[in-house]
Amino acid sequence: MNLPVIETKLPPNVELDDRAHLLDLTVDQLKVWLSENGHPGFRAKQIIHWVYQQRVSDFSLMSNLPKALRESLDQSFRIWTASEAALQTSADGTEKLLIRLADGGEVECVLLRDGTRRSICVSSQVGCAMGCVFCASGLDGVDRNLTTGEILEQMLRLQARLEEGERLSHIVMMGMGEPLANLDRVLGALSVARSEDGLGISPRRITISTVGLPPAMDRLAKSGVPYNLAVSLHAPNDELRNQLVPVNHKIGVQAVLDAADRYFEANGRRLTFEYVLLGGVNDSADDARQLVRLLKQRTVMLNVIPYNPVEGLPYQTPSRGAISDFRQTLEHGGVNVQFRERKGGEIDAACGQLRRNRQKPNLNS
Repeated sequence: MNLPVIETKLPPNVELDDRAHLLDLTVDQLKVWLSENGHPGFRAKQIIHWVYQQRVSDFSLMSNLPKALRESLDQSFRIWTASEAALQTSADGTEKLLIRLADGGEVECVLLRDGTRRSICVSSQVGCAMGCVFCASGLDGVDRNLTTGEILEQMLRLQARLEEGERLSHIVMMGMGEPLANLDRVLGALSVARSEDGLGISPRRITISTVGLPPAMDRLAKSGVPYNLAVSLHAPNDELRNQLVPVNHKIGVQAVLDAADRYFEANGRRLTFEYVLLGGVNDSADDARQLVRLLKQRTVMLNVIPYNPVEGLPYQTPSRGAISDFRQTLEHGGVNVQFRERKGGEIDAACGQLRRNRQKPNLNS
């Protein structure tokens, strides 16, 4: 068995630093700052190019900027405000970073390698308030939303782990937190990610995950950007979904489906429905038949994820037979379905395993 490699960095000394987070600024805001400090606005794109495409995290390395500007930038801004508290690597090439934020909060993000694809899974909140009973991310509730800059910093830190010549190809907002509960900042970060001056990733290669918050789904549809939307369904009826996804009590399966239909009508992008398959809970033949009735007339892909065990939670991975029967019922019913290949499970980086409460390293050992 290949054991994961774990690198742990000691937490830095906490120092008060009132410099602004550069990644929280839009290009226009950076131009305003440049103008107010006596520098031409065109320098903004040069700075952005250094950060996102040259992967530079130190102003002193921005060699085509005047020295006075580099010094002024360093006095006013930080490019990165967080630190890498721990790194875990899996035999399949998956890497998971534990990011310690400036205020001490922690989030996790993941780099996945699959052939030539270099996908990243990014967090949007410290913790999660949705309360899905099988998911590690929400075990301790939610502390706060991440800023646009903190979301972008995860992307840049994962990008920095690529070899020279490699580039990020896909982004999934499917880490810790509910992205649509922090929609403005998520959209701000993704605007930079898809910009040619930023990471240059097509919105068709960007996926936003949600448990299904209809008002926010409608807002996302009105943004006019064709992001992929992945709706975490997990149950074919309200009775079961209320147990697994407590926020469903206030929403209901039908309202989620209706909002998903409106999203499809707005941008024509095929929707994905996520379904975590829990042994003995939502993996019966009747559950599969109910899913067929819900989805067979919709232009969707059902992404079934056999449960990844979480320490301290009572749920189990379904048996091979149950998985096979479930899949057969869906396929015979005419539902487009795929079963996700598990990646990063040995380092708790698979779907539903990201969590924020980590045992701190013993500094005296």
